[in-house]
Amino acid sequence: MPQHTSRVVRNPILPGSHPDPSLVRVGDDYYLATSTFEWFPGVRLHHSRDLAHWRPLGGALDGTRLLDLTGCPDSGGVWAPNLTHVDGLFHLVYSNVSTYAEGFTDSPNHLITAPSIDGPWSDPVPLHARGFDASLFHDGAESRLLNLVHDWRPGHGGSAGLEATRYDRSSRRLVGDPEPVVLPPQAGWIEGPNLYRRGEWYYLLTADGGTGYEHQVTVARSRRLTGPYERDPAGPLITARHDPGLPLQKAGHGSLVETPAGEWYLAYLVARPHGRRGPCVLGRETALAPVTWTSEGWPRTPTGAPALAIPAPALSPAGPPPPENGDEHAGDTGNTGDAGDTEGFDAPALGPHWSTLRRPATPDWCTLTERPSHLRLRGGRSPQSLTGPSLVARRVTSPHCTFEATMEFRPHGFQHLAGITAYYNSRNWYFLHVTADDRGQAVLRVAACDRGSLTVDEAGQEPLGDLTRLRLGLDFAGRRLTFRHDTGGGWRSIGSPLDTAVLSDEHAEEFVDGRIRSLGFTGAFAGLWVWDLEGRGRPADFDEAVFRSTGTDDEAAEASVREPSRAASV
Repeated sequence: MPQHTSRVVRNPILPGSHPDPSLVRVGDDYYLATSTFEWFPGVRLHHSRDLAHWRPLGGALDGTRLLDLTGCPDSGGVWAPNLTHVDGLFHLVYSNVSTYAEGFTDSPNHLITAPSIDGPWSDPVPLHARGFDASLFHDGAESRLLNLVHDWRPGHGGSAGLEATRYDRSSRRLVGDPEPVVLPPQAGWIEGPNLYRRGEWYYLLTADGGTGYEHQVTVARSRRLTGPYERDPAGPLITARHDPGLPLQKAGHGSLVETPAGEWYLAYLVARPHGRRGPCVLGRETALAPVTWTSEGWPRTPTGAPALAIPAPALSPAGPPPPENGDEHAGDTGNTGDAGDTEGFDAPALGPHWSTLRRPATPDWCTLTERPSHLRLRGGRSPQSLTGPSLVARRVTSPHCTFEATMEFRPHGFQHLAGITAYYNSRNWYFLHVTADDRGQAVLRVAACDRGSLTVDEAGQEPLGDLTRLRLGLDFAGRRLTFRHDTGGGWRSIGSPLDTAVLSDEHAEEFVDGRIRSLGFTGAFAGLWVWDLEGRGRPADFDEAVFRSTGTDDEAAEASVREPSRAASV
């Protein structure tokens, strides 16, 4: 049997935007599902054999048969998926949130099943749209669907608590009326319910305190599935709300798993801000914590707070050994493979690191076969359109990283644009692009959008003449973002330094008169973007895209970077 050694698990185990983790064990295999919001394919999946090293599997919802994101608002779409396994089938519950503003939340929930994590997945079964964060609990032959009930009525706080509804696995439908879950007194707004049974007790894990710096995982238990529940008298299972100095913040929304050796672990989300409770550019990431049980039957994490390194479970290592260089953020470079690789676009389909915005990567606009060893993107609609964008991107997984790509593009007018982007949502992005000026001459320039305010650096643009092939690059360095280009004579910078805080969860949140206008759930992406505002789909070809981590986010690095303006020169 494997023995504990000095091995550790580095947090976050899934760097970059991987929030709301749902963790399940099937035999000796562990699978994680995380939220994807407006990005295709929906519900990002990872696999591990040791809980330390994770292999990306791509997304489960890979077409409009399973998920239609047409018109999806920023940070809408897939919220908090739930992955379970019973009767030899994976069960995946997910929402598709089409509205969350002005007090309303339209969140139809669906269920699909598959005999393998790789599919094929069944047609979606509609469940209900009474609320979000739905999860399945299996207890022998019975299953229940739990979820938050959203209350749209003014003055009701947005939540009517939790409910549980019987789910018949043989007929694949909900049965009977929902029953309210009786929560502890003064429980307030709680979401993200995950239910477990251990002995005679039902344990209810919930996400409390919102999704920001007050976030926490709480535990309550009852001898009846619907309660009444009593809350753990020791307080949250894990949180960072009382210590703004911790490098991992926003700890919350957890799920539990037990290893074959009887060890318990908690998967939960965290964020790594720039400075004390500053902007979180990388979004919310997945971390892991060991869990023990007290003699009174309550779960505990070692300190009740998120940690950068934890003891590895008694499982055989199933990946490269953890880095020995003392890098606090070694999870950036060792766990998922996201942090350093070259994409030559030689395969017939996009790899699991890539995502597309609001629509699947179908050959009518995104093809790897039309020109061998290149990704051809046909120009899509404007950034403000919630339908038909042509953006292929990947999560930013390190506060210090680079993204580069070679592009060929010949614009015929100012409505044709193609290049690379540091992107958060339709209202917050930076774009280094080739377009044409009023004389029809190709130029390279930078555009920026900050909460919907658009600026274009026409004064700083560079003429390209007859050049159609060039290399473009961008660099994240803490709070600073810079663009560069190579037209054959080596790298040269273009534009002034920009503020990466514009690409943070906090900056994306907008409220008008106390009402939600836009949420910030996704974290930053780096990618390839093509516009054709004439609607004719003028293509751009991309070759050899490279993403790599370039350092750590330590205090010295941050201190050396003066705070830039958000879009000082554009």
